[in-house]
Amino acid sequence: MVQALAKPERRRWFIISVIFLAIVFNYFDRQIVSILKPVIKKEFRLADDGYAFILNIFTICYALMYPVTGWLVDRFGAKLTMFFGIIGWSVACLGGGISRTVGQFTFFRGMLGMAEPTNFPAQLRVVTIWFPGKLRATANSLCVAGSSIGAIIAPPLVAWLAITYNWHTVFIVAGVVGLIIAALWFFVYREPPAHILAESTGSISATENAGFKWTQLWGTKSLWGVLLIRFVTDPVWYFCLFWLPGYLQEQSGLSLKEMGLYGWIPFLVADLGAIGTSAWSDYMVRKGKKPLKARKIMLSCVAALSPFCILTPYLPSAFSTLLIFSTVAIACLSWLFTISVVVAEAFPTRNVASVLGIAGGFGACGAVLFNYFVGQLMGKIGAEQIFIVMAFLHPIGVIILWTMIKPEKPKLILEKI
Repeated sequence: MVQALAKPERRRWFIISVIFLAIVFNYFDRQIVSILKPVIKKEFRLADDGYAFILNIFTICYALMYPVTGWLVDRFGAKLTMFFGIIGWSVACLGGGISRTVGQFTFFRGMLGMAEPTNFPAQLRVVTIWFPGKLRATANSLCVAGSSIGAIIAPPLVAWLAITYNWHTVFIVAGVVGLIIAALWFFVYREPPAHILAESTGSISATENAGFKWTQLWGTKSLWGVLLIRFVTDPVWYFCLFWLPGYLQEQSGLSLKEMGLYGWIPFLVADLGAIGTSAWSDYMVRKGKKPLKARKIMLSCVAALSPFCILTPYLPSAFSTLLIFSTVAIACLSWLFTISVVVAEAFPTRNVASVLGIAGGFGACGAVLFNYFVGQLMGKIGAEQIFIVMAFLHPIGVIILWTMIKPEKPKLILEKI
């Protein structure tokens, strides 16, 4: 393995593999609560609004920390930021496993929210400086595919651990695995050599390219476009993660065991679909399409899948609900995968982690608002209105994408040209 890592063209795929593993367990950790929703509600005597409160503590902390971690990656690099982030969320999982009160449990979910955003700004920076445009979307999708793989393995593994042992064991196992991944990341990651940087960014230094200052970023139209896109589209994916498993058990009649057997299906379909759509956008680039335009075309096409969720309350069985959300999840994950690539192609290399961090925070804010209203309305007026709102969010994102996102260059670069 050491000999294989010596060649940068091979090392970059090992790096992608470790990021993939980290994101798998990043999403596994956050999925535990949604799969154990009935168990957690019973353990701590919670209603849907109490469950939504725990979700929002996680999501608010996630939203607040996301922009900070983007700045940390741009300032201190991907290696250390991601390493300490993995350590942090692993400790949070261990803490959740030993919690005995709802206050303790909520505290550690907040800690998880503070630590988990480190993954994605670090991952985007790594993809940007290690991979050229013709491979970037595919490499990015293979990294971020860990999110849906985490969601795929979570239902059967969480259900098995909880049924065989208890719900505390699920969190402890997740924490131990995270510590192992942190050690692996520290061993594998290195900054790219000059010829790899030249191929991927056109520069021999990761910090040589001119970029925007933090305050200047807020004056770019594309930043606001990315923020609005994440704000309006992220809630659909958060619903799939945090509410769909409980909906399938409480509204569609699946048991925890059946949830373990079938609850992973939408996430597997989403994963395969999103990798395919990312590869399609890279194919358009190889055929001569400008990278940013190729991403816009692909995202516009898959957004047409999102409105199918409006059918959900009228479906006859849990399996038809799984089918519909398998389709909707392709749109969600394609957007989450590729909007990061849009950031990498619209902004200077020095700014991509910061932009993604700010955008991720806005996306989480959108999810906080959505979680609150779902928690208030799900048991009172039914889910119909919730699904109607969700049906229009990705089409709104398409309008923003075409009207606000363009390549952004600092004035210094323009003057040299």
